[in-house]
Amino acid sequence: QVQLVESGGGLVQAGDSLRLSCTQSRRTLDFNSLGWFRQSPGKEREFVAAMNWRGDITPYADSVRGRFKISRNSAKTTVYLQMNDLKPEDTALYYCATSTVFLQRGQPLDIREYDSWGQGTQVTVSS
Repeated sequence: QVQLVESGGGLVQAGDSLRLSCTQSRRTLDFNSLGWFRQSPGKEREFVAAMNWRGDITPYADSVRGRFKISRNSAKTTVYLQMNDLKPEDTALYYCATSTVFLQRGQPLDIREYDSWGQGTQVTVSS
């Protein structure tokens, strides 16, 4: 099973930016689809953003569209989640996950399609 590692979380103020990273135990981050999710205490884990291997399909949750951007480095070792204009409601534990299922244009995968998960990185946004 793929071992994913998230990093880059922290405590920031509203309006600040953070960039989260997702890497894999092996050198190259291989996937058909990769998603970022988040979970706040007492809430269900929710979809944030995803990308397919080629990077030309990148659905976003309505709550983050225009503020967050998912991307991958040219070496294909890391997938990033650039988060701008952070809000207190973005406070959560953020996870990356991979799936063998292919994204269809405009449609995020069901969370149950993701079978490898990292341990998460905490993002806290103060007002």
